[in-house]
Amino acid sequence: MKEFEKQYKDHLSGFKDWDQKEHAEEFMLFPENIGKNLSLDEVALTNGELYTVLTNKQFHGKKRALVAMIQGTKSKDVANILAKIPEDKRKIVEEITLDMAESMKNIVKYSFPNATPVTDRFHVQQLVSEATQEIRILLRKEAIREENENIKLARNENKRYKSETFENGDTKKQLLARSRYLLFKSESKWHESQQKRSEILFQEYPELKNAYELSMMFRSCYEHSHSIAEARESFEKWYQKVEEKNIDSFVVAAESVRLHETTILNYFIARSTNASAESFNAKLKSFRSVVRGVRDKKFHLFRVAKLYA
Repeated sequence: MKEFEKQYKDHLSGFKDWDQKEHAEEFMLFPENIGKNLSLDEVALTNGELYTVLTNKQFHGKKRALVAMIQGTKSKDVANILAKIPEDKRKIVEEITLDMAESMKNIVKYSFPNATPVTDRFHVQQLVSEATQEIRILLRKEAIREENENIKLARNENKRYKSETFENGDTKKQLLARSRYLLFKSESKWHESQQKRSEILFQEYPELKNAYELSMMFRSCYEHSHSIAEARESFEKWYQKVEEKNIDSFVVAAESVRLHETTILNYFIARSTNASAESFNAKLKSFRSVVRGVRDKKFHLFRVAKLYA
């Protein structure tokens, strides 16, 4: 098997004559694959080593989807490599979806003068959802601490500790652990047991009820706004509600949304997301798994280029 792999690599694959072989570990560029709508993201190639990946949405993560793959995430370094793509091709790009990292916005600014940067909707919603989860996690830690103290107290008195349970059979610790997923979903998507659990949860922890309502209110900004003007107005109402509730994790999240508001609002022009980039990154990780890891990085990148460029 090893002999066959060596023969394939050295003689059959075309790797020996690959025109990007010398610089592949630093960057790969495929200007011929550029288009009007691109996605920008980062992926860990191996051992946590990050690469910035630029893909063309038009090709849906298949052949010709890969435009550039560049080692590192520093905006200046990535922009210097992208500058090797002829300017007339870079000016073709009209829109680039990306996450909330400032470095990504700088890459677009330096490299694609005519492109509108669009902050991915799902990264923003995740930021707000995590504000709710942060409260749940803190409450669960407190419940665990309380249970531990009660267990120690019972042992000191030579008694057997029995946790108090709610009417659905959950202890405090279980209630907070099992509520994780229902806090991500709208009320209409809860099944019967989640509905019952939510009633107990919100009665026991009203701060979680406030957090959940803020999270769902933010989601509705995306679902019910059909223009930048409508979205801006919805966001403003949400900021006011966050200020009114004064929940620390949401104050921080709202500040992040405000700071990225311009590129977040660009979503409402064409409702573009970075889903294609996330899908492409998943394919890269899956391919790495299929070939059982990256033993020869340069050859691995060659195979990625053959598949997706």
